[in-house]
Amino acid sequence: METIPDHSAAIAHLRAADPILAEVIAAVGPCELQPTGHGFATLAEAIVSQQISVKAAAAILGRLVAALGELTPAAILEASDEALRAVGLSGQKARYLRDLAAHSEAGTLARLPGLDDEAAIIALTAIKGVGRWTAEIYLLFALGRPDVLPADDLGLRYAAWQFYGLPAAPTPAAVRALAERWRPYRSVAAWYLWRGRRLMGGA
Repeated sequence: METIPDHSAAIAHLRAADPILAEVIAAVGPCELQPTGHGFATLAEAIVSQQISVKAAAAILGRLVAALGELTPAAILEASDEALRAVGLSGQKARYLRDLAAHSEAGTLARLPGLDDEAAIIALTAIKGVGRWTAEIYLLFALGRPDVLPADDLGLRYAAWQFYGLPAAPTPAAVRALAERWRPYRSVAAWYLWRGRRLMGGA
């Protein structure tokens, strides 16, 4: 098992900068955020999972791996349209996976660790089927970037509504304004709000 990164500096900063978040941190406990690993398969799974249930996505991914032998760019590019559709992929998602595979073969994913956050997001969103939210989630959870804020995420917006006593779920712009005090550890702050909402009940 990989060692969880040391988030003590982030936690100390967030506690000092935001009393409300300090209460969430105290309730949640240690931060368990750690990179999940990056690469083609991680993004392929994200694309397959879009707009369908977790159960349905797992079933399609299982059939896809069984059909291809392994989830790699070469395997996707070599598979026929019929084979991809047979596992339950829509025509659109099959095209998205092919575009992701082509970008991966061209070195797009390999270059990401050397790019700053915004440049990495721009590179990722050039891939069909990868929007800004998916790119931000990839940077936060897969690459382990410390200061990523997926402000469009509904769960994060609802958590802000719940914990900050707001009259309604804040807009993405309002979330960004709220999060200025969390820099340069917005990833850890987001993790605590997500986890806190899950543990303490959603708004």
